[in-house]
Amino acid sequence: MTTKAFVIGHPIAHSRSPLIHGTWLAENGLDGSYEAIDVAPADLPGFFERLRAGEFAGGNVTIPHKEAVFALCDSVDELARMIGAVNTLVVKNGKVHGTNTDYLGFLGNLDANAPTWSDGPNDAMIIGAGGAARAVLVALRRRNGGKVHVLNRTLGNAQALVDEIDGPFSAHGFEDFAKLAPHIGLVVNTSSIGMNGTRFDWLDMSLLPKTALVTDIVYTPLETPLLAEAKAHGLRTVDGLGMLLHQAVPGFAAWFGVTPVVTPQLRARIEATLDH
Repeated sequence: MTTKAFVIGHPIAHSRSPLIHGTWLAENGLDGSYEAIDVAPADLPGFFERLRAGEFAGGNVTIPHKEAVFALCDSVDELARMIGAVNTLVVKNGKVHGTNTDYLGFLGNLDANAPTWSDGPNDAMIIGAGGAARAVLVALRRRNGGKVHVLNRTLGNAQALVDEIDGPFSAHGFEDFAKLAPHIGLVVNTSSIGMNGTRFDWLDMSLLPKTALVTDIVYTPLETPLLAEAKAHGLRTVDGLGMLLHQAVPGFAAWFGVTPVVTPQLRARIEATLDH
């Protein structure tokens, strides 16, 4: 019997997940399918009934459903609760379990492309205070060992985030960048700045140590203005595409029983679909 999985969102046509999982299904010779399904917010409860009826082994959840599915899951793990979003569903015995693999995607991307990034206690800077920032904050708490400074246009949102997730965190407005920069080993952009030609006008890369690593969770374009500027200053960079690829691994393993590998060939396939 074919094992079926999915990604739901609204809209969903832009999703690269079917290409990622379809590649892995073919590579491993599995009898499975993975499809993108457009589910409007009002139709979510009905879709969950399909899940409990056994139509799917599970699937991914993307915008705008990552928070809404909380109330519909039969169980949600502690990690997803801490991050405040569910991006992966696993169905067992008619029950839907929710988790979040974004933090694994973030760590997997850096581990693969900048293997020494977490060797020392590096102070880190997260730009943005939304859902993605929460996942990165949880990841850094587990691995980084240094202080984490959350910078956001609205200081109150950054403060609310660091108050909620316990750790060596502090909240700042954008104006604190210059003061903090000389002590930062890792910069992570979790905001949407970098898409559609937008750029930071207050961020002076020359103030960062030459050993700093800069990463962006935005992957369209693959080289955002932030990463281009970091490279121009001789800093190490990691783009956001690897996070998308690595966050997909745990779900595939749970649904299809095989742990897939993120290969250069897979990355090239996905990269070919992006606007550069």
